[in-house]
Amino acid sequence: MLSTVGRALRNSSTPKTLFVGARCASTEATFEVAQCKLHKLEQGPATTVTCTKEDALKYYRQMQTIRRMETTAGNLYKSKQIRGFCHLYSGQEACCVGMENSITPEDSVITAYRAHGWAYIRGISVHGVLAELIGKKTGCAQGKGGSMHMYAKNFYGGNGIVGAQVPLGAGIAFTQKYLNNGNICITLYGDGAANQGQVFEAFNIAMLWKLPCIFVCENNGYGMGTSVERASYSTDYYTRGDYMPGLRVDGMDVLAVKEATRFAKDYVLKNGPLLIECATYRYSGHSMSDPGTSYRTREEIQEVRQTRDPITSFKQKLLESNLVTEDELKKIDQDVRKEVTESEKLAIADAVPPLEDMYDHIYVHPEPDFKVRTCDPVTMVASR
Repeated sequence: MLSTVGRALRNSSTPKTLFVGARCASTEATFEVAQCKLHKLEQGPATTVTCTKEDALKYYRQMQTIRRMETTAGNLYKSKQIRGFCHLYSGQEACCVGMENSITPEDSVITAYRAHGWAYIRGISVHGVLAELIGKKTGCAQGKGGSMHMYAKNFYGGNGIVGAQVPLGAGIAFTQKYLNNGNICITLYGDGAANQGQVFEAFNIAMLWKLPCIFVCENNGYGMGTSVERASYSTDYYTRGDYMPGLRVDGMDVLAVKEATRFAKDYVLKNGPLLIECATYRYSGHSMSDPGTSYRTREEIQEVRQTRDPITSFKQKLLESNLVTEDELKKIDQDVRKEVTESEKLAIADAVPPLEDMYDHIYVHPEPDFKVRTCDPVTMVASR
């Protein structure tokens, strides 16, 4: 399975420089990224990507924040601060960071239940994510959504039903086409959902109506505890749209993902939907209840961490190109560690929602003095 995930090239061109006293500092550099595999496309994303120092530090900080936030979430689950489901995004950070940095806040995103990284990158604070995971009032869904149900502006959340978010994403894209607002929807699902019938129904209607939708299969190699080779006759997920054009990008390379998304957004606004397969990897099990080592070896996980980790490989590129310094990255690491630690302490100390909040937000704009029935059929409680 590992051989099917593309490896990003690490060659960088001579960077542009700015002289500061006797020291020479790079302001931008151009990197080579792996060429995407294409389906029904005459040309694909560029294989050279220019990145400024400011952007490079931004991407690094975003990926490190998600990684540390997810590590913290895992520890909180183990200490029973987080209950229920908890699906971690560790290893897949380059997917959401690369995509988010090629779209605008007015574009929409909808994803599956592995949603913490996406929630953060779409504007929810680390505190808002962790507090929601713990079930606190200060969480982004006031403690009612938990791990799988987080929302922000133009982020339509994680969805717990496998594949159900795909037709919803097509509907969001339909709204954008109807309003002719120049925006797109990124609709994400995993390789485990790729065989769902509703996915293909959504593809069909999106192609018929030429909807501005990027369908993204985040292929991390395993659907729950089953490898892609055991679950799908065809593991070329970028071709699974059949009549829909597609491409396969190295999902462990933030710059490759960013360029592929830039290409895809331009394409779907002019031509209708496109399918991206992001070849990535998850370090944890499917969820926290899955140790993740009964269907794959520890050696496999370690190999990916050592050779293709999205953060360490990006760090190496930046240092080799002289775009950033080791001290600048260390400063980010320290700042991120402090931010996540403080957010964790705040979330633990925050109040839980009061019992009466159970009956709120059932209906939009309920009438004054509106009441709902509890589990006791004769008891009615006021609802806001």
